[in-house]
Amino acid sequence: MIQLFNTHVTDEAKSNVNDVLDSTWLNEGAYVKQFETKLKEDWGFANPNMVNSCTSALHLALICSGVGPGDEVILPAQTFVATGMAVLMTGAKPVFCDIDPKTGNMSPESFGSKITEKTKAVIPVHWGGNPCDMSRIRNYADDKISIIEDAAHAFGSVYQRKPIGSLELSNFTCFSFQAIKFLTSGDGGAICTNNEELAEEIARRKWFGIDRSKMTRRFEGDRNVAIQELGFKYNMNDFVAALGVGNLSDAKERFQRRQTIALFYNCQFGPVDGIDPMIVDPGGKYGTKSSYWLYTVLVEDRENFIKMMRDKNINVSVVDRRIDEHPVFGGLTKGLHGQRTFDKKQVSIPVHDALTDEDYNYIIDSVKGGW
Repeated sequence: MIQLFNTHVTDEAKSNVNDVLDSTWLNEGAYVKQFETKLKEDWGFANPNMVNSCTSALHLALICSGVGPGDEVILPAQTFVATGMAVLMTGAKPVFCDIDPKTGNMSPESFGSKITEKTKAVIPVHWGGNPCDMSRIRNYADDKISIIEDAAHAFGSVYQRKPIGSLELSNFTCFSFQAIKFLTSGDGGAICTNNEELAEEIARRKWFGIDRSKMTRRFEGDRNVAIQELGFKYNMNDFVAALGVGNLSDAKERFQRRQTIALFYNCQFGPVDGIDPMIVDPGGKYGTKSSYWLYTVLVEDRENFIKMMRDKNINVSVVDRRIDEHPVFGGLTKGLHGQRTFDKKQVSIPVHDALTDEDYNYIIDSVKGGW
């Protein structure tokens, strides 16, 4: 079976983890700092703070945006439940907007139509790694609404020639390094911001409101701190960071492999009736690049397509459905016509860098054979 996802662990990552185990320093330490430095210097991230999950990153971004009870946060229904759960964790109300079914991403116009005096933040989700139209989202948000990018799928993505995570058009960007993500540390995440004061606040809040870089100890040995704000246990540890740092060693080569496969799919599937690849670069003026964590397509007669592909030992899947279907979020939002179209047709096929040339050519031939 050709799998939909692969989990990539380098020899360097294994060696790093063994170093941490041998050292017995399993808490946040040198590897966490090294992870942050590499993401900043090699991948263009702005002030990355390492945390234990993207969910924690989203929650911190909302808290640092001042979101709380009585506020509204606009997000697309097409995402994983974690995006909405982070909003609920603040006591705010999730408000779901429509998507463009051709990209899987938030419709800027729908976002604009949902803004009220209660709107405090918006969370654009870069579906499958395909960057949202951030310029138009920024225009609607103005400077009154905090923009928090959910980049769980978008490690390595580029918008208008700037890396997602450089925060040219947003206040925060949140990443995931969960087990099946392109870059994995087993679990974990990062939150980025261009605001130095907010970066310091994140560093405090992710560990109980304590700034560990400035912390001192009393003669007796306990911490000499006076906590002044609500904090959480969201920090990343060195065990996790060692895995992530080691997996960065070949990440750029692996990223390029995904690009090659995805672009070949785009060329080969274009003329095939009944299948439409996602459109990349709306509003990006050809300076936008998807990470292709997912290669999502819209297909006619999806059930038969899935059956055909699985019969040919190719694992395909609807990865996530609209989250407003869950009662915890209040039930289905009316009028999301783009979302409804996407719901009926979306499915993802293998695109990961572990695919051989034989694998992806077999996938292409299978699709071209019809269903």
